[in-house]
Amino acid sequence: MCVAMSQSTKATGIKIISGGAFKQVLNALAEQYGNASGNKLDLTYRTVGQHLKLIESGEESFDVAVLTPDAIDGLIKDGKVVAGSRADLAKTGVGVVVGAGTPLPDIGSVDAFKRTLLAAKSVAYIDPAAGGSSGIYVGKLLERLGIAAQINAKAKLIHGGAVAEHIAAGEAEIGVHQISEILPVKGVVLVGPLPAEIQNFTIYSAGVATAAKDGATASALVKFLAGPGAVPFIKAKGMEPAS
Repeated sequence: MCVAMSQSTKATGIKIISGGAFKQVLNALAEQYGNASGNKLDLTYRTVGQHLKLIESGEESFDVAVLTPDAIDGLIKDGKVVAGSRADLAKTGVGVVVGAGTPLPDIGSVDAFKRTLLAAKSVAYIDPAAGGSSGIYVGKLLERLGIAAQINAKAKLIHGGAVAEHIAAGEAEIGVHQISEILPVKGVVLVGPLPAEIQNFTIYSAGVATAAKDGATASALVKFLAGPGAVPFIKAKGMEPAS
């Protein structure tokens, strides 16, 4: 594997900010990149909304951002990301998770999914106010299905991190979150993806910061993340190529 890099950033590190759903893929690719280039990647994971707030306030800087396409496009408009540098990397769907050893509930249809959520003693998902892509979608989905009031009365809203970790800890009976964030957690089982009629895929895209310490190296890194060598890692971590 050949990874281009600039000597000026060697051993200084490249700062990448990313949404949580791309964490497992990026961790694996960062190791590959580091082994091939000798360059260290400094990785920071938060919800997309949390990253955007910190960037807007000036509290967070970065060389490369891995966020949703809308977020990257917004940063381009604001002059924070280089125009034309956006590359779509991968996408992930939303799934349902329960604790290991728990009988798997029926989510084979939209009606079955609704019945399962209504029957559960507690339901965990990302707090939409935290700016997580899945939380925003699930919150709107519950409203669309007409069960928001019932579910939110017993919901455990997660402000960041993996919903599945809270399921493993016994803090909620069932969870709804990005599949790529469910798979790596021990002590839980992925019941399956949401029914096709209500499934939602979140795309993750990369962009180069206008204030990157070394724009050439940051651009090369984005090409590496979007290249064919990344595809096996993307698929192995429960995601799919963006296109």
